[in-house]
Amino acid sequence: MSPEAGTRTAPAARAAAERLSVVTLEQFLAKLPPELTVLHDGGNGPGLLRWVEPSELEDPTPYLLDGEFLLTAGLPFVGDAGDAARVDAYVGRLVKARVGALGFGLEPYFSAVPDTVVDACVRHNLTLVRVPSTVPFAAIGLEFSQLLESENAKVFRHLADTNRQLMRAVLSARPEHELLAALVQRVPVWAMLVGADGRVRARAGSGVDAATLQPLLDRLLGGSGPRVEMDTFNVPGSALVFGHPLRSTRDANLGALVLGTDAPLTPAQNSVVSSAVGLLELLVRQRTSGSLAPSQLATSLLLHPDSLASGGARHINGLRDLLAQSTSSTRSGPLRVVQGNRVGPAAGRTAESPVRELLQWRRLFDTKLVELTDYGFAAITRLKVDDALLAEVEKLGWRLVIGDATELTDLSSAYQRVTALRQRVQSTGKSARVGEVTWTVAGLLGQEAGTMLAGRLLEPLLSQDSERRTAHLSVLRAWLGENGNWDATAKTLGLHRNSVRRQVNAVAELLDTDLNQAQVRAELWIALQYVDELPAGPD
Repeated sequence: MSPEAGTRTAPAARAAAERLSVVTLEQFLAKLPPELTVLHDGGNGPGLLRWVEPSELEDPTPYLLDGEFLLTAGLPFVGDAGDAARVDAYVGRLVKARVGALGFGLEPYFSAVPDTVVDACVRHNLTLVRVPSTVPFAAIGLEFSQLLESENAKVFRHLADTNRQLMRAVLSARPEHELLAALVQRVPVWAMLVGADGRVRARAGSGVDAATLQPLLDRLLGGSGPRVEMDTFNVPGSALVFGHPLRSTRDANLGALVLGTDAPLTPAQNSVVSSAVGLLELLVRQRTSGSLAPSQLATSLLLHPDSLASGGARHINGLRDLLAQSTSSTRSGPLRVVQGNRVGPAAGRTAESPVRELLQWRRLFDTKLVELTDYGFAAITRLKVDDALLAEVEKLGWRLVIGDATELTDLSSAYQRVTALRQRVQSTGKSARVGEVTWTVAGLLGQEAGTMLAGRLLEPLLSQDSERRTAHLSVLRAWLGENGNWDATAKTLGLHRNSVRRQVNAVAELLDTDLNQAQVRAELWIALQYVDELPAGPD
C-alpha cells in the first residue's frame, strides 16, 4: 500500500469538463493531410488531445487547458528567432502547461521552422509539427472537430449498448452477480460487491482479497454522503482501487462496490461505473429498506397466524400500517386480490428469470405483495385495475380475476372469492371481475363451460329431430321446474298426467339416467339454462 493511500474524493470538476470520448494525438495526426510533417515526436501519441488552439501570444499558457494542440505562425519569434534562450523559455512554458503538441505554420513570417524552435522542442521533448502554407489552421481545427464528433458517436452507441446489457443483468435470476459480470466485461476492472456486514456478496475478476481491503471498507461503510474512497495495492490489476458506498434514501450504508484497475478510467468508463452503482443501489434498497414492511408483515402473520381474528386493535392497526406501506396505500384504503392466469404461449414464465416476472407485476400493480404460483401469480393491490391496466396485462397474454374491494381482515375471504372464478377464466380465456359475476352455480360456471355441460349431458335429446327435441326439452324443463310433481307439470304444459309421465320416462331412457336422484336433477336443470346457446338440432 502506498503512503498516499487514504480518503480522497474523485475530481468531479475535472471529470465534468472531460468529454466522454477520447481523441489521442496519434489519432489526430493520422487524420491530418500528408503535407504536415512531424519534426519531433515527443512520444506522447497515446495522450489525450483536448482541443486545437491557434495563438500568436508570446505567452498563451494562461488560456490553455491540459493537452491542447497549439498552432502558431511564429509571430512570437519574429525578430528574435535566433534568441535560443527566449525560444527555449517559450517552449518550456508550453511543456509546463502540458501542451500536447506545437504546430508551426509556414508563411507569412517564416519559410521554414527555425532551428532554435526545433532544438527547444527536442530538448523539452515537445511534439513539433510543421504546417505548410497550403493547409490553413482552420482546416486543422475542423478536422479535429469532425474526429471528435465521430468518436463521440461511437462512445454514445457503446454506452447505450452497455446500459442495455446492465439492465438485462438486473432482471436476471442472479442480478448482482450478472451485473458485476457485465461491468467487468465493459470496463477493464475487477469488481467486488460487499454487504453492510462487510461480507462479499458477489465478485467478478481477480484482485485484492476482502481482508486486505478492510481499511478501505471501513471508510466506505463508516462514512456518510456520496463519496469515492481510494487506495493502491502492489497487486496486478490493483494499482488503483476505488470504492463507492451503496446508500439508502436516508443515507444509511447498505454496502459498497469496490473496483480495481491498473490505469485511470476514461470518462466513458466512469459513466458505465456510475450506472452500475445506481443499479446496485436500487437492488440493495429493494432487498433491505425497500422490503422492510412486507418482511415485517409476513413475519407477524407467520408467527401469529390467528392474530387477524384474535389480535387487539393496536396489533391490527400495526398490521394495517405495514400492509399500506407494502401496497403504496393508506391504512384505510381498500385493497383487491388479483390472480393472473397464463392463457397463451406468449405468457409462459421466463424460466431463467422469475425475478423479471415478479418485478413486472410489482410495477404494474404498484405493490410489493406478489406471489408467483403454478397457474400464474396472485397479488394484493390498492389499484382498481381499470380497463387500461387490464388491457395492458392482456396484451402480454394473461387473463385476470379481479377481486372486489376489501380490507385486511377480509383478505382471506376475498382470495377465496377470486379463486372460485379462476377455473372459469382459464376455460373461457376471458378476464372476470368478482363484482360483476352473478353468484349462482350458473353464474360461476360461465357461458362456455355451461354450454359444454349442456352439450354433454343432453346430447341424446339434442340429436333428435327438431320436433322431438323441442317436446322433450319442454317436458324436462317443466317437470324439473315443478320439482317432479306430475299434476303441476301437466297443468303447466296443458297435457294429461299420463302423457307427462310417458314423456319423462322416455327422456330418462334416452339419457340413460335415474331422474329420481337429486344430483342428476340438479345437473340437468343447470344444463338446461344453456340449451338456447347450442346450435339447433337436425330438422
